[in-house]
Amino acid sequence: MSTARSSRRLGLFRHGGALPRERVTPLAPTLRRNQGAWLLGAAAMAIAPHSVWLPAWITALGLALLAWRALLLWRGSRPPPGVLLFALALAVAAGVRLEFGHFFGREPGVAVLVLLLGLKLLETRAARDIRAAVLLCLFLQLALFLEDQSLPVAALVLGGTLLALGALVALADPDGSQREHLRTAAALLAQGIPFMLVLFVLFPRIQGPLWGLPADAFSARTGLSETMRPGSISVLGQSEAIALRAAFSGPPPPPAQRYWRGPVLSRFDGREWRAEAVVESASPAYPLQGERIDYLLTIEPHQRRWLLALEHPGSAQPAIRYTSDLRALAAEPLRARARFALGAYPQTQAGVEESPAVLAAATALPADSNPRSRELAAELATGARDHAEILERVLARLRGLRLAYTLRPPLLGRHTADEFLFDTRRGFCEHFASAFAVLMRAAGVPTRIVTGYQGGELNPIDGHLVVRQSDAHAWAEVWLQGRGWLRVDPTALAAPERIDGGLAAALAGAGELPFMLRTDMVWLRDLRHRWEAVANLWNQQVLGYNPERQRELLARIGLGADRLARTLGVLAGAAVLLLAALYGWSLRGARTRDALAREWERFCARMAACGLPRPPWQGPLDYAEALAAHFPAHARELREICVLYASLRYGPHAPEEDLRTLENRIASLRLK
Repeated sequence: MSTARSSRRLGLFRHGGALPRERVTPLAPTLRRNQGAWLLGAAAMAIAPHSVWLPAWITALGLALLAWRALLLWRGSRPPPGVLLFALALAVAAGVRLEFGHFFGREPGVAVLVLLLGLKLLETRAARDIRAAVLLCLFLQLALFLEDQSLPVAALVLGGTLLALGALVALADPDGSQREHLRTAAALLAQGIPFMLVLFVLFPRIQGPLWGLPADAFSARTGLSETMRPGSISVLGQSEAIALRAAFSGPPPPPAQRYWRGPVLSRFDGREWRAEAVVESASPAYPLQGERIDYLLTIEPHQRRWLLALEHPGSAQPAIRYTSDLRALAAEPLRARARFALGAYPQTQAGVEESPAVLAAATALPADSNPRSRELAAELATGARDHAEILERVLARLRGLRLAYTLRPPLLGRHTADEFLFDTRRGFCEHFASAFAVLMRAAGVPTRIVTGYQGGELNPIDGHLVVRQSDAHAWAEVWLQGRGWLRVDPTALAAPERIDGGLAAALAGAGELPFMLRTDMVWLRDLRHRWEAVANLWNQQVLGYNPERQRELLARIGLGADRLARTLGVLAGAAVLLLAALYGWSLRGARTRDALAREWERFCARMAACGLPRPPWQGPLDYAEALAAHFPAHARELREICVLYASLRYGPHAPEEDLRTLENRIASLRLK
């Protein structure tokens, strides 16, 4: 039995202890199956998640290389020759160059690492190759955070790290079982978690992720834009992605007041609505009136400055700007999830003293568009006392048309309002808002389109109001003398349940609702609520732990800026003393180990002089059995000496008292 097996039989390697001494020689000619299993598992865990973001052929080729290595390992075959590996490396480099056009940047770099890991495993023979492959696995795990920083990705990285640690444990203890390797790797990972948490809390925070923003940080997620045409918002009805969350200090407002204001569209070319240039200021351009609704808005990144706040917004935060079209803006584009403390004043009368230029722009229509709508508007405006009466007549006519609300409206041609009102009569919110605005403008009433979100679902688990992409909405605003801009939602004429119950209520039974948005499946809704509450907690407490929140936390625990330098000095001094003590302890252990080695060599020399030398490959317990057979009269003494030496050599520590016991036993041994 070898030294390694002897020490393991004594039960000296326990999970939670130190990593065993490595017993794989630096030039080991083959990769053992148990080592290969851990290494291939870690590599697969590192490569597979990147298939979501990388071109399919890259991850497929990387996994194919892993499968090739697994086949070689299973058959016990030698790795492919170096010439073939070199040719493969040139081929994959050329493929990456053709795919991306260059080797610089995030995606090409990750693609190269994926393929490099597969090639590295094909040539893995020695311990240093295993270490290099494990480092590549860990780096690819870390690269996942460049793409996504959600809780599922963090769980994937944790699992991949466990497999990578398992590969290192298998490298150090190749004769151990997979279960032992797993226990040791899990113990090492668990021991590192407290240290990680301390670093997370105390390590100086920087604004944004350490290596920059995730790769999708510059891709729009709201789906909203500063333009709108028929069909542009109905596409969002298919998405259950979250756009924003709101936590109210009191009860949330009723659904009829949940209008999250986005781009305001005033220019119309006959088919498409566009936003006009606006004036920004540090305070609202209108006096805030009525009761204030306080809430904390958490908005997902969408690369624009829109805050999508409840109407009408107000806040004391200096980073918020206000526009002349009654919106709130952030100081910078929102490239990461952000939180804002806001207030809403739903009773405010805004724009009562609107400028003539704005009102003129809000009545402009192309001369050659929607002739039938113009004719209807002229008919409805005839004899009306004021704009308020025109508004009532238009709403009454639209109500009588029996318009249908659908997520799959038919395509419209050049005259969108005419075709919707007189031909198809089926549409989504943008069809209703656009046709209404055309009618009102044709009747001489200033009208504009507002896009954003309407509604939201209250999560009973964490109390947040969740607004999804499927809540994207378009409505209209009309300007009336002495009353300013008034919100009018024409969609409510055809589908009032859309305003009160959201898209799911409006399309219930129509067969158009995506599976994940269905509310009739209680178990699915409850499961979604629980998961979103957990994800929101992760977003708020982990991803949202920014420099400002770190300063607040440190101040609460007595580590504010005034005491931080002194505290850090004390901690640094304590760390130096601790390291010095550990270094001294290691030297003491080294001296003990050296004395132990000398004593064992002296014992082996005596046994060799008595006629039984120990071969270099023979462990202490095997040697004990050989000595007992050769000197049966002293079998017990010889076994005790060898077992004591093995426990001192391969145990967690070697007390000096036990070393002296070994010295005394060897000195008192008398062979006849």
